Amino acid sequence: MRASKFFFNTQKEAPNEAELQSHILMVRAGLIKRLGSGLYSWMPLGLRVLRKVEAIVREEMNKAGALELLMPAVQPKELWEETGRWAVFGPQMLKIQDRHERDFCFGPTHEEVITDIARKEIRSYKQLPLNFYQIQTKFRDEIRPRFGVMRAREFMMKDAYSFHTDFASLEQTYQTMYQAYSNVFTRLGLKFRAVKADTGAIGGDGSHEFHVLADSGEDGLAYCENSDFAANVELAEALAIGNSRVASSEVMQEVDTPKQTACEDVAKLLGISVRCTVKAIALVAGEKFYLALLRGDHNLNEVKVGKLAGIADFRFATEEEIRAHLNCPPGFIGPVGVGANVTVIADRTVALMSDFVCGANKPKFHLRGVNFGRDLPEPSLVADIRNVVDGDASPDGKGTLALCRGIEVGHIFQLRTKYSEAMSATYLDENGQTKVMEMGCYGIGVSRIVGAAIEQGNDDKGIIFPASMAPFAVVICPIGYDKSEAVKSTANQLHDDLVAAGVDVLLDDRGERPGVMFAEADLMGISHRLVIGERGLAEGNVEYKARTEADAKLVPFATVVEFLQKLS
Repeated sequence: MRASKFFFNTQKEAPNEAELQSHILMVRAGLIKRLGSGLYSWMPLGLRVLRKVEAIVREEMNKAGALELLMPAVQPKELWEETGRWAVFGPQMLKIQDRHERDFCFGPTHEEVITDIARKEIRSYKQLPLNFYQIQTKFRDEIRPRFGVMRAREFMMKDAYSFHTDFASLEQTYQTMYQAYSNVFTRLGLKFRAVKADTGAIGGDGSHEFHVLADSGEDGLAYCENSDFAANVELAEALAIGNSRVASSEVMQEVDTPKQTACEDVAKLLGISVRCTVKAIALVAGEKFYLALLRGDHNLNEVKVGKLAGIADFRFATEEEIRAHLNCPPGFIGPVGVGANVTVIADRTVALMSDFVCGANKPKFHLRGVNFGRDLPEPSLVADIRNVVDGDASPDGKGTLALCRGIEVGHIFQLRTKYSEAMSATYLDENGQTKVMEMGCYGIGVSRIVGAAIEQGNDDKGIIFPASMAPFAVVICPIGYDKSEAVKSTANQLHDDLVAAGVDVLLDDRGERPGVMFAEADLMGISHRLVIGERGLAEGNVEYKARTEADAKLVPFATVVEFLQKLS
């Protein structure tokens, strides 16, 4: 490709709305162009990157035995009503009407559509298992689109759906897809981790997320360095700290805490560790009032709480509700002396604590030396309701947990029969009996991968793409292209030779100054740079520099094609 025949729209300044490096650099490098909130055009340079990602995803899906199809982006309301998701999917769904005032949505996902296909086309167990996939534009009306393509309203996604006669078959395909995803992200050259995850709005039983590791990631991940355990912090089991409750040695007493409402401040005032404090979080579910107890330095895990029986739809209590049940303002509440209308849920670690400090349910006071069984009843429920922290014991018993940040780029689910049962997707088994199909679902954020890769790879010069994703593998930067016939003819010949050798090359034939060519190549994340100048030609050399290396080196012109083929 010749730069004079291509379209570049690089920018020196970052867009005002950009927060993440990936957003800043994608706009500055001319990969994307903003149309509206959460809506981006993929410019020619960015589309080259997107297509390379898409190609690897498609190759690995095909190798895994999945069959590509393409479903409509616009979906009728009736399908979503069958599964009950038309009403519950939420405002993320963009709902539209046609000229006949019939209701449709712009598909955020395609479980209903593919299940409709399966129930109409699959009749016998002999046709199963089947795994269909597509690479298609999705739309989700994010409440706050941000971070460029990382949280856009319109995005490119690969979604696959498998159908099975039984759970054993589903598990087999699930493992196949797990490996296919691992292959995708390995081939893309990304540092990633697969973690156990919550199934969320998609539903089903088991699921794994695939995260690109980056400090800017929105998701917290927990993993054990001594084993293969890894999970999203939302799901990672937090074991109790300690084996048994130590006998009490203090008498419960009130302590004056006139301005101290946070556990850290109370601990500082009393000269104790925050680990000796217990915080109470007031929750409401239906007509019931709950106090969730956590150690002072731990945080509530809302996903875990939502899975407890009877409080799936919980919310945080208002100040008025707290005063009504505890006769006390927030900041000083605790579990001692509460009425029968308050249900106390203790985290596993809290249940083993003794002589702890908690709110006194009295403005400006806390209690110290508090013990279960003596000063208050044992908790109504003991459960894992906190986020894991660095250094917690790994649930698999093989070491301790460490935490990192990740950007979710893939998610696989064992849907089981959630959609097939609701939509009557059945088949006849070998005995002629009607059975409901088991289902799996497997998604990859194709466009999000590009942003995640940039979050993982960038410096003060611009983007550092993995070689598999770079818009061009090599850029030829001729010094004085429009002034030296020798440089021009050599650069043209090298370009043609590299093209013939199958190398993805860009010849910068615009006659720009070296600094401009080098800066733009680095900004765009091109992996390798060749510089041709009269002095080097006189010596039979070209200058080579990798994007990630600080220094350049000379390569004999006669061997440069072979040299680059080995690198790619």
